[in-house]
Amino acid sequence: MSELIASRRIRVTINGAVFERDVEPRQHLADFLRHELNLTGTHIGCEHGVCGACTVIVDGVPARACLMLAVQTDGAVVETVEGLAAEDGTLHPLQAAFQQHHGLQCGFCTPGMLMTLKALLHENPGADEAAVRDAISGNICRCTGYQGIVDAALDVAAQSRGKA
Repeated sequence: MSELIASRRIRVTINGAVFERDVEPRQHLADFLRHELNLTGTHIGCEHGVCGACTVIVDGVPARACLMLAVQTDGAVVETVEGLAAEDGTLHPLQAAFQQHHGLQCGFCTPGMLMTLKALLHENPGADEAAVRDAISGNICRCTGYQGIVDAALDVAAQSRGKA
């Protein structure tokens, strides 16, 4: 006979807003974001942490939302792709660069790529091509061939170095 596991109350800051919710201890962060908060930009691809489509930033570090449990974010700060653009709709520099350099096609990998690169460029604003390629090596894209994504990230890095 299986027992029901009691839900647990969490308090998490997501894209600057504080949420308090009761969550099942087994609920993945990706499902919590998508189904409980309607933040559907975090895509679920492989559900094994391999493809990177579900990448979000938790306390400044990229994390696979399909592998992390929602209860693990209690007290944490989470950033999702919905939090990139400014409130007035102005695109984040990475989003604008993806658009300019054709860094997206079908768009399925794009949220995970953007969040991975945001974390990289926060840690290493002047990242070079090797650093960019290393950072996105855990994110699978089947459409772009990666060059537009790399070019977009390098453009933002160059802007941060004042070379744009």
